[in-house]
Amino acid sequence: MSWLFAKRFTVLLFLVICAFFLTVFLTGCQPSKKSDVNSISVWHWMTDRDAAFQELAKRYEAKTGVKVTFELYAPSDAYSQKVRAAAQGDNLPDIFGILGEKRDFSSFIKAGYILDLTPYMEESLGAWKNSFFAKALAVNEFIEGNSYGVKAGIYGAPIDIMTIQMLYNKKLFKELGLNPKKPPQTFAELLEMGQKIKQAKMQGLVSGWGEVWMVDCFASNYAFNIMGKDKVLATIKGEVAYTDPDWIKVLGLFKQMQESGVLANGLVTMINKTAEQLFANDKAVFAFNGSWCVNVYKGMNPDLDYAGMLPPKASEQNPMAIWGGAGSSFMVNGRSKNKEEAVKFLQWLTDRDQQAYLAEITNNLPANKNCLNKIPDILASFAKAMDNATHPNVWGVSEFSPVIEAFDKGIQSIIIGEKTPEQVAAEVQKIKERELAKKRSR
Repeated sequence: MSWLFAKRFTVLLFLVICAFFLTVFLTGCQPSKKSDVNSISVWHWMTDRDAAFQELAKRYEAKTGVKVTFELYAPSDAYSQKVRAAAQGDNLPDIFGILGEKRDFSSFIKAGYILDLTPYMEESLGAWKNSFFAKALAVNEFIEGNSYGVKAGIYGAPIDIMTIQMLYNKKLFKELGLNPKKPPQTFAELLEMGQKIKQAKMQGLVSGWGEVWMVDCFASNYAFNIMGKDKVLATIKGEVAYTDPDWIKVLGLFKQMQESGVLANGLVTMINKTAEQLFANDKAVFAFNGSWCVNVYKGMNPDLDYAGMLPPKASEQNPMAIWGGAGSSFMVNGRSKNKEEAVKFLQWLTDRDQQAYLAEITNNLPANKNCLNKIPDILASFAKAMDNATHPNVWGVSEFSPVIEAFDKGIQSIIIGEKTPEQVAAEVQKIKERELAKKRSR
């Protein structure tokens, strides 16, 4: 009996062990619904999007079990300082953004702090890559043979897009006897309206031109229009001088606008928030601002009656170009232990449903081109302007910072009547030659 019991016990034990290993094997073969990574961290600077980000984080955790922590650091200057300090201490989050010029972007890539997203973008016949506006993606892309020495690839995912263009107040147009359905198409028409604005003692164009980058944006629009992209880039490369007649013509536009009455009083010291308040409260006929202004104006005056327009052409030889592309982008920390999960989250965040939600809540243009049928008309006008969009970050060359500063501050001096276009052109060229000499001596 004891022999029979022992035999039966051995068989039973064998069956239990087999069942155990079969269960483990089958369980291991099933796809896991939850990630092994418990949490990922995201740093951002976008105050107007923080509540929407927090809601999306809850949705992602409910879907995947991964907790996403969005940390807001504002204003943008404080954010940039924190990112630089974190890079020096090797303490960056899993996902973050770079605020700065293309050379700043490239320095983070070379240090290994930004992951090359190209392989992920091109998976499944490029499904992720093809969901974006091409010009938005280009801001995060380094082409073959770029001047920064970065391996060709896509290093960031845009979460929204932006274009910067002019806007006009329809109510004030009517008061001036102008057709609110027909904004000026040529620079000559704009100057004619300036005379009407001056006579009516109204304020013309408002913008944050106390921040010189917005002056640079407006000027480069007309540089592309008057001389074309190739000549602009040749100037940056040092092959064309700023004293060239075409550049003097660009600078002269600002003198003409000031004399005609197109420009608002105090424009050269105006911050953009002041400009937005003036336009939103029917105190200015024109504004020069980015697509982010739609959300700003809605908060300041929901009843504002306005529309978007391209800056009026000063030349018929070349199309009008405006700055546009990715408004905000996120990068994955190349040194993060959670980078695979971080990529998955970015793919989810930039998918159609999440992009539509962000556009609805924040009034920012979605980077996913499949969402445009769900946005209001004023945002759609900014989206359509993407066809005219360009941006310094995709030109492949960068102007020296001292040259940009001299050029933009020179424009301010032209507006207030301190210098002539010719004087500014000569001063800028002198600085350009100095910087080129420095570069050659290195």
